[in-house]
Amino acid sequence: MDEENFHTGLDQIEVTRRTVIETGTTALLLTALPRAALAAAPVDDNQPPPPPVTVGLQINGRPYSLALDPRTTLLDALREHLALTGPKKGCDHGQCGACTVLIEGRRINSCLTLAVMHDGQSVTTIEGLADGENLHPMQSAFVEHDGFQCGYCTSGQICSAIGMLAESQLGMPSYVTENVAQPAVELTDAEIRERMSGNICRCAAYPNIVAAIKQAAGMST
Repeated sequence: MDEENFHTGLDQIEVTRRTVIETGTTALLLTALPRAALAAAPVDDNQPPPPPVTVGLQINGRPYSLALDPRTTLLDALREHLALTGPKKGCDHGQCGACTVLIEGRRINSCLTLAVMHDGQSVTTIEGLADGENLHPMQSAFVEHDGFQCGYCTSGQICSAIGMLAESQLGMPSYVTENVAQPAVELTDAEIRERMSGNICRCAAYPNIVAAIKQAAGMST
């Protein structure tokens, strides 16, 4: 191909900024149209709800059998069906941590999971931590160090702290862990703050929360 024909070919396939914008806009519209059409589809309010399902949960050491709409979150099952109001509905989007409970010893945001997903599992809420009149060591530490003010986030903070201690003892690293090979993580202030960052305290009692967790972990404060 001679030079003249080569440049002619380039002119024919020249991509301009306008072409890129027009092509991109068209592709975006084609992608968005089905979603927009779906969003605009009328909602049938007369459609019956799904039939209830039976969910068996072991909550704070006691068995419960609940007939629930399969769309019921674990948080709503605890609060609305069992009157266990320790877990709080804060943001309802998994961002504040006020709804934290323990599932088989692991901490979880109960607003983000369905009750039916935990059929047969053990659930521990703040109401199940104390042994009669004897508080759980984490609860006692929070009281001693004033790890709360308004108290709204406290149940989630305490449940999360208990789960966090178990994770650190198993050697699970965090973003700030310096030595990921050690069998148990050293719970420095930075480690505790990072690991508890999913639990928000609007009263900003964070220094006291850190002190309480360190005491409950058997560390000097």
